[in-house]
Amino acid sequence: MATDLRRKLAGGEFFLAPGIQDMITAVIARDLAFDAVYASGYWLTASCYGLPDAGLVTYTQMLDRVSTLAASVGDAAIIADADTGYGGLLNVHHTVRGFEAAGASAIQIEDQEFPKKCGHTPYRRVVPAETMVAKVKVALEARRNPDRTLIIARTDSRQAEGFDGALRRAEAYADAGADIVFMEALESEEEMRLACSAIGRPMMANMADGGRTPIRSGAELAALGYACAIFPAMTSLAAAAAARLALTRLKQTGTSQHPDVALHDFQHFCRLIGFEDVWAFERRWNEVG
Repeated sequence: MATDLRRKLAGGEFFLAPGIQDMITAVIARDLAFDAVYASGYWLTASCYGLPDAGLVTYTQMLDRVSTLAASVGDAAIIADADTGYGGLLNVHHTVRGFEAAGASAIQIEDQEFPKKCGHTPYRRVVPAETMVAKVKVALEARRNPDRTLIIARTDSRQAEGFDGALRRAEAYADAGADIVFMEALESEEEMRLACSAIGRPMMANMADGGRTPIRSGAELAALGYACAIFPAMTSLAAAAAARLALTRLKQTGTSQHPDVALHDFQHFCRLIGFEDVWAFERRWNEVG
């Protein structure tokens, strides 16, 4: 069974979740026994479709990715990026039901207009706060298992409405009952500290490498008052950097063997991906027929 995030929140146990962009990353996270992982809309979209996080991928496509992740990541709890809920209130209800059935333990919905944009890129626009409050309430009611499924309310209003405006929205979403509040793209450690002290709900930090918010360690974030954090871009940017270096060396020299190109052990990866089960099946049924 997936890690119980509500129990962690109730016990004041800080947790973090690496972003997962593909199932190779998922099985590595499983091997390292992470308690939680983040199904990143940005990176799952990029890895599967080669598209930017700009509202171009549908609910059905993301649901398929979350379902596949749930089958690949073991007992880690999945925090799923559900964008704006993919439409109006009925869409939000349908999205929560679908993501929950797929195996998500926490479902994140944001207050952007559709089509949404990555929270650390320009040209984002937000819906009226009362519209998002209604989405939060619908999402909370839609859960079949409220004891284990969390709703995360995200505001993307910091750049459009300033810190005070974003804080008012976060307070409204907390008052609506969101289990976790997520103020996206805060711009300083002081803003992060003030947000955590002002909101009467558990707060989630977004440690997006290359984004607007300063990167801090889990211990530092807990000291600021956060309950949890996602690191959505780290594995993806690391994988892209490693792939670029390896491909550059291959193009330059015509071989994969270089002292500065680290390759994962092939036999270990075969075990990670499940080949031992395949081999056991073949040994058992080899002589039948």
